[in-house]
Amino acid sequence: MDVIEAMETTRAIRYLKPDPVPRALIERVIYAATRASSPGNSQGWDFVVVSDRATKERIGPVLRERMLPMVQAMPAPPGMVGRMLGGAQHLLRSFEDVPVWVFVCGRKVYPPGAGTEQMMLAALYPAAQNLIVAARALGLGSTFTTFQLAAEAEMRAAMNLPSDVSIGVCIALGYPDRPFGPVARKPVSEVVHWEKW
Repeated sequence: MDVIEAMETTRAIRYLKPDPVPRALIERVIYAATRASSPGNSQGWDFVVVSDRATKERIGPVLRERMLPMVQAMPAPPGMVGRMLGGAQHLLRSFEDVPVWVFVCGRKVYPPGAGTEQMMLAALYPAAQNLIVAARALGLGSTFTTFQLAAEAEMRAAMNLPSDVSIGVCIALGYPDRPFGPVARKPVSEVVHWEKW
Protein backbone atom coordinates (compact mmCIF):
# COMPACT_ATOMS: atom_id res chain seq x y z
CA MET A 1 0.00 0.00 0.00
CA ASP A 2 1.48 3.34 -0.96
CA VAL A 3 1.16 6.43 1.20
CA ILE A 4 -1.55 8.05 -0.95
CA GLU A 5 -3.68 4.90 -0.81
CA ALA A 6 -3.23 4.82 2.97
CA MET A 7 -4.31 8.47 3.23
CA GLU A 8 -7.32 7.86 0.99
CA THR A 9 -8.58 5.11 3.29
CA THR A 10 -7.55 6.41 6.72
CA ARG A 11 -11.15 6.77 7.79
CA ALA A 12 -11.81 7.45 11.48
CA ILE A 13 -12.26 3.99 13.01
CA ARG A 14 -14.26 4.34 16.24
CA TYR A 15 -15.20 0.67 16.48
CA LEU A 16 -12.19 -1.40 17.49
CA LYS A 17 -11.79 -5.04 18.42
CA PRO A 18 -10.60 -5.60 22.00
CA ASP A 19 -7.66 -7.70 20.75
CA PRO A 20 -4.29 -6.54 22.09
CA VAL A 21 -1.95 -4.74 19.72
CA PRO A 22 1.64 -6.06 19.70
CA ARG A 23 4.15 -3.65 21.19
CA ALA A 24 6.25 -3.82 18.02
CA LEU A 25 3.35 -2.37 15.99
CA ILE A 26 2.78 0.39 18.52
CA GLU A 27 6.46 1.27 18.39
CA ARG A 28 6.31 1.26 14.59
CA VAL A 29 3.49 3.81 14.42
CA ILE A 30 5.23 6.00 16.98
CA TYR A 31 8.41 5.74 14.92
CA ALA A 32 6.39 7.06 11.97
CA ALA A 33 5.04 9.85 14.16
CA THR A 34 8.56 10.95 15.00
CA ARG A 35 9.40 11.29 11.30
CA ALA A 36 7.06 14.31 11.12
CA SER A 37 8.27 17.83 10.61
CA SER A 38 8.39 20.25 13.53
CA PRO A 39 9.25 23.94 13.87
CA GLY A 40 13.02 24.35 13.88
CA ASN A 41 13.29 20.54 14.07
CA SER A 42 12.39 21.02 17.75
CA GLN A 43 10.73 17.57 18.00
CA GLY A 44 8.85 18.74 21.08
CA TRP A 45 6.66 15.66 21.28
CA ASP A 46 6.20 12.76 23.66
CA PHE A 47 3.76 9.87 23.43
CA VAL A 48 2.03 8.28 26.40
CA VAL A 49 0.78 4.82 25.45
CA VAL A 50 -1.97 3.50 27.69
CA SER A 51 -3.11 -0.11 27.38
CA ASP A 52 -3.51 -0.90 31.08
CA ARG A 53 -7.18 -1.36 31.90
CA ALA A 54 -6.84 0.09 35.40
CA THR A 55 -5.57 3.37 33.96
CA LYS A 56 -8.36 3.44 31.39
CA GLU A 57 -10.89 2.78 34.18
CA ARG A 58 -9.74 5.96 35.93
CA ILE A 59 -10.54 8.02 32.82
CA GLY A 60 -13.50 6.35 31.07
CA PRO A 61 -16.21 6.97 33.69
CA VAL A 62 -15.31 10.66 33.91
CA LEU A 63 -15.54 11.02 30.14
CA ARG A 64 -18.91 9.29 30.02
CA GLU A 65 -20.29 11.48 32.80
CA ARG A 66 -19.12 14.70 31.18
CA MET A 67 -19.38 14.02 27.46
CA LEU A 68 -21.94 11.31 26.77
CA PRO A 69 -25.03 13.42 27.64
CA MET A 70 -23.75 16.24 25.43
CA VAL A 71 -23.05 13.93 22.47
CA GLN A 72 -26.39 12.14 22.91
CA ALA A 73 -28.21 15.49 22.83
CA MET A 74 -26.74 16.47 19.46
CA PRO A 75 -29.03 16.01 16.46
CA ALA A 76 -27.90 12.94 14.53
CA PRO A 77 -29.16 13.23 10.96
CA PRO A 78 -28.85 10.29 8.59
CA GLY A 79 -25.52 10.02 6.85
CA MET A 80 -21.97 10.90 7.81
CA VAL A 81 -22.74 13.18 10.77
CA GLY A 82 -25.10 10.64 12.30
CA ARG A 83 -22.53 7.86 11.89
CA MET A 84 -19.83 10.05 13.44
CA LEU A 85 -21.98 10.88 16.47
CA GLY A 86 -22.96 7.23 16.89
CA GLY A 87 -19.29 6.28 16.71
CA ALA A 88 -18.38 8.93 19.27
CA GLN A 89 -21.01 7.57 21.66
CA HIS A 90 -19.68 4.06 21.14
CA LEU A 91 -16.11 5.20 21.81
CA LEU A 92 -17.16 6.92 25.04
CA ARG A 93 -19.08 3.86 26.21
CA SER A 94 -16.22 1.50 25.37
CA PHE A 95 -13.26 3.69 26.39
CA GLU A 96 -11.80 0.95 28.60
CA ASP A 97 -12.15 -1.68 25.87
CA VAL A 98 -10.09 0.27 23.33
CA PRO A 99 -6.84 -1.73 23.24
CA VAL A 100 -4.49 1.26 23.09
CA TRP A 101 -4.82 4.96 23.73
CA VAL A 102 -1.96 7.10 22.48
CA PHE A 103 -1.78 10.56 24.03
CA VAL A 104 0.26 12.84 21.80
CA CYS A 105 1.84 15.29 24.21
CA GLY A 106 4.27 18.15 23.99
CA ARG A 107 6.13 20.98 25.61
CA LYS A 108 6.55 24.58 24.53
CA VAL A 109 10.15 24.27 23.38
CA TYR A 110 10.18 26.46 20.29
CA PRO A 111 11.36 29.15 19.75
CA PRO A 112 14.15 28.39 22.22
CA GLY A 113 13.62 30.23 25.48
CA ALA A 114 10.21 31.56 24.40
CA GLY A 115 8.22 28.49 23.37
CA THR A 116 4.64 29.03 22.27
CA GLU A 117 1.56 26.86 22.20
CA GLN A 118 1.14 27.47 18.47
CA MET A 119 4.62 26.13 17.72
CA MET A 120 4.06 23.16 20.04
CA LEU A 121 0.84 22.23 18.23
CA ALA A 122 2.60 22.73 14.88
CA ALA A 123 4.78 19.78 15.93
CA LEU A 124 2.13 17.58 17.58
CA TYR A 125 -0.48 17.54 14.81
CA PRO A 126 1.84 16.42 11.99
CA ALA A 127 3.19 13.70 14.30
CA ALA A 128 -0.35 12.55 15.09
CA GLN A 129 -1.24 12.50 11.39
CA ASN A 130 1.83 10.43 10.57
CA LEU A 131 0.83 8.02 13.33
CA ILE A 132 -2.68 7.39 12.01
CA VAL A 133 -1.56 7.00 8.39
CA ALA A 134 1.12 4.52 9.49
CA ALA A 135 -1.49 2.68 11.56
CA ARG A 136 -3.71 2.36 8.48
CA ALA A 137 -0.81 1.04 6.38
CA LEU A 138 -0.20 -1.61 9.06
CA GLY A 139 -3.86 -2.64 9.23
CA LEU A 140 -4.67 -0.83 12.46
CA GLY A 141 -7.67 1.44 12.93
CA SER A 142 -7.45 4.75 14.71
CA THR A 143 -9.27 7.99 15.33
CA PHE A 144 -8.40 11.38 16.74
CA THR A 145 -10.35 12.56 19.75
CA THR A 146 -10.29 15.70 21.85
CA PHE A 147 -11.38 13.82 24.98
CA GLN A 148 -8.69 15.65 26.94
CA LEU A 149 -10.91 18.74 26.82
CA ALA A 150 -13.43 17.00 29.08
CA ALA A 151 -11.15 15.13 31.47
CA GLU A 152 -7.71 16.69 31.33
CA ALA A 153 -7.13 16.76 35.09
CA GLU A 154 -8.04 13.09 35.43
CA MET A 155 -5.90 12.11 32.45
CA ARG A 156 -2.95 14.07 33.78
CA ALA A 157 -3.26 12.39 37.18
CA ALA A 158 -3.73 8.89 35.71
CA MET A 159 -0.65 9.29 33.49
CA ASN A 160 1.47 11.31 35.94
CA LEU A 161 2.06 14.05 33.37
CA PRO A 162 4.51 16.80 34.34
CA SER A 163 2.93 20.23 34.71
CA ASP A 164 4.70 21.63 31.62
CA VAL A 165 3.40 18.88 29.32
CA SER A 166 0.22 19.44 27.28
CA ILE A 167 -2.02 16.83 25.66
CA GLY A 168 -2.50 17.69 21.98
CA VAL A 169 -4.72 14.80 20.90
CA CYS A 170 -5.92 11.40 22.15
CA ILE A 171 -5.78 8.61 19.57
CA ALA A 172 -7.71 5.36 19.89
CA LEU A 173 -5.75 2.53 18.29
CA GLY A 174 -6.54 -1.12 17.60
CA TYR A 175 -7.67 -3.63 15.04
CA PRO A 176 -10.75 -2.33 13.20
CA ASP A 177 -14.16 -3.84 13.90
CA ARG A 178 -15.59 -2.01 10.88
CA PRO A 179 -14.10 -1.88 7.38
CA PHE A 180 -11.68 0.73 6.18
CA GLY A 181 -13.07 2.84 3.40
CA PRO A 182 -12.56 6.01 1.44
CA VAL A 183 -12.53 9.32 3.27
CA ALA A 184 -15.14 11.91 2.25
CA ARG A 185 -13.27 15.05 1.23
CA LYS A 186 -13.91 18.07 -0.98
CA PRO A 187 -12.23 17.95 -4.36
CA VAL A 188 -8.89 19.75 -4.60
CA SER A 189 -10.43 22.14 -7.14
CA GLU A 190 -12.71 23.53 -4.41
CA VAL A 191 -9.95 24.31 -1.93
CA VAL A 192 -6.92 25.37 -3.95
CA HIS A 193 -6.24 29.01 -4.82
CA TRP A 194 -3.52 29.63 -7.40
CA GLU A 195 -1.33 32.68 -6.75
CA LYS A 196 -4.01 34.53 -4.72
CA TRP A 197 -7.44 33.94 -3.10
